[in-house]
Amino acid sequence: MSRTPTCFKCGAFVRLLASRIQPCLFRQHQSSRANLRRLLSSTQPGENVRPLDGVKVLDLTRVLAGPFATMILGDLGAEIIKVERPERCCKSQRPKRSQDNLRGYGQTGPLSQRPGYDSIASAVSGMMHITGPEDGDPVRPGVAMTDLATGLYTHGAIMAALLQRHKTGRGVHIDCNLLSTQVACLTHIAANYLNAGKEARRWGTAHESIVPYQGFRTKDGYLVVAAGNDKQFVKVCKVLGLNHLSEEPNYKSNTLRVQHRQELLHILSQRFLEEVTGEWLRRFEGTGVPCGPINNIQQVFSEPQVANNGLILEMNHPMAGRIAVPGPAVRFSTFESREPMPPPMIGQHTVQVLRDSLSYSDDVINQLLASGTVAQNEVH
Repeated sequence: MSRTPTCFKCGAFVRLLASRIQPCLFRQHQSSRANLRRLLSSTQPGENVRPLDGVKVLDLTRVLAGPFATMILGDLGAEIIKVERPERCCKSQRPKRSQDNLRGYGQTGPLSQRPGYDSIASAVSGMMHITGPEDGDPVRPGVAMTDLATGLYTHGAIMAALLQRHKTGRGVHIDCNLLSTQVACLTHIAANYLNAGKEARRWGTAHESIVPYQGFRTKDGYLVVAAGNDKQFVKVCKVLGLNHLSEEPNYKSNTLRVQHRQELLHILSQRFLEEVTGEWLRRFEGTGVPCGPINNIQQVFSEPQVANNGLILEMNHPMAGRIAVPGPAVRFSTFESREPMPPPMIGQHTVQVLRDSLSYSDDVINQLLASGTVAQNEVH
């Protein structure tokens, strides 16, 4: 991943099968349980101590879900040791170590051996079926939401495993997969089918059971307006200068507005086309009606609230110079993010990991480098 506010060590292509050395993949200098107990109990309000300071994470994942999870753990203070393109998975021999496996469909079951990517899981899980224009084809979300959601679930599961280890003294194996994540995220769509047999459909930007609650084209762009209750609908009508609509029998309640969706939306759509987005935003300001423009990416990062929330992190990269990446979504009252570190080059910290984390001697490290078992990227 791109953002690395903590020490994110990137190993080289480690060919353990070609070597007779069977290293301990990470070693903690204190008892894991004692160290975690200290971390959980010693932080006082105002101290700039991050929740996972002192925790080491070995990351053997690739693509997006796994690295996204470890990036979040790194934001929280964990030291991430990432091994690029491992030839085999490490089976933990230590009972206190927690291990998380990320797959497309899970560890068992008829699809467990199939390769899984975000788009495939999005399709199989039904996510694509409910995404896209009302009368159009299924659409892949603009970012890999299934991968990202799996990373979020994984990060939460690892945090819970650390707490469980604190209570029991034992680690746990965690099974996170793309299919389970996306099916779980179907929420009310799934509940409607499981309990009422109601099949879902695509609605574009609209809401199935609330009207108006969607995007409207304006004179120069798009605006999303969400009238979540009858009072807000009255306010929408007032802003639009269509007060008579709120008195129409067909639109007096949300249930009636859903039933007469097409004619109401046609009237509203025509009115929104008469002004530019900025003017509509000005008129809606202070009314209590939720609304917002559909921004392009340039507009997103020009939004003052985005800057206020610390969502633009700048840092110096050893090869690319000054770069900027999205910042963490969560802020804490008891600690502040330290100076962010850039994403490392592949193999940038190989020797450091072998020496400091695995306690290899310089002679052994030099042998590994000379044989091509590992590689060190010299960054200047």
